[in-house]
Amino acid sequence: MITKRILSTIAAGLGAVALALSGPAAAQDTNYVLNTASTGGTYHPVGTAIATLSKVKLLPGEKFSLTAVNSAGSGANVQALGANTAQFAIVQGLFGSYAATGTGPVSAPQENMRSITMLWQNVEQFVVANDHVSSGTVSDIVAMKGMAMALGKQNSGTIGSNRVLLAGLGLDIDGDFELLHAGYGPSADALANGQVAGIGAPAGPPTGAITKLMAANADRFTILAVTPQEAEMMDGGRNLWVPYTIASGTYPGQDEDILTIAQPNFLAVNADVDENHVYLLTRTIYENLPFLRAIHPATNAMDISLAMAGLPVPLHPGAARYYEEVGMEISGHLTPSTPDGGGARAAAVRANATRCPHDALASGAAQRDR
Repeated sequence: MITKRILSTIAAGLGAVALALSGPAAAQDTNYVLNTASTGGTYHPVGTAIATLSKVKLLPGEKFSLTAVNSAGSGANVQALGANTAQFAIVQGLFGSYAATGTGPVSAPQENMRSITMLWQNVEQFVVANDHVSSGTVSDIVAMKGMAMALGKQNSGTIGSNRVLLAGLGLDIDGDFELLHAGYGPSADALANGQVAGIGAPAGPPTGAITKLMAANADRFTILAVTPQEAEMMDGGRNLWVPYTIASGTYPGQDEDILTIAQPNFLAVNADVDENHVYLLTRTIYENLPFLRAIHPATNAMDISLAMAGLPVPLHPGAARYYEEVGMEISGHLTPSTPDGGGARAAAVRANATRCPHDALASGAAQRDR
């Protein structure tokens, strides 16, 4: 929900941007692209919060900032980082693991991807029409074969994780369901209108699209729980998903806790982005958590002690520098490394970073399904 508080925070940020851009030095400023996801989920508002923070705190003095753009989600974001149409991205833990190992939908290891921080946990939220609820857990989806389901945009982290999770229950989503490929808002609307029987919307609760859906239809739909046995089957031995409780009252009409599972979301960056810029951004994020929390409650989960929890790829040297500065120990698998061809790649990153974000979006348009 967009509140007056959120609008005033963003307005203050935009005012600072206008002031910063009014001077003659504006042409020398560096503007990075931050890929998020569809506007109905959590990635986009959190990405907007981080971008706004950079414009308020870093653009005036340090002469660089981020601009948040929507995308098809984690799969497209991995591609965008590799193609340098985005220099920063919010990525789901599963797709970070795919990128690191060159598995799943990622054909080869993405050696240019680095981590900055874990942001919040991506909570698995399956919502179905009450007509299809028997046990009230995700096993009910098994009986929904042949029905229309909205499980994410093509090439998105949403459909990728839903494919993996439901495969653990013996389902092949591409063959067992009629899929509607859409973002969270249109998916929730399709459920409300009877176009689909259920949706899968992993995000940080409360998720805007689900809040809107349940506010008008709490007596028609159920957010399915995940039992410990189902959780083990869905994780498939990856040790990526952990138990998570959606507290009572998180959504309209929700009068009891819902036990589900969650995986990490993290802020990723191209390895060749300027080390000092990444250091300053990391420091600014953790010195201004109240600013982020005023824009989206998912950032309430952010804490410096959890910054490296579950990160699937090594840290960027700039982020590592900040964590060492505040006395944190960096695990061996997160130790920064330098990709091949660093000098030429870094020059390309700097060149693309100063382009208009709309140009970057246009060059990556084929990665979206709408």
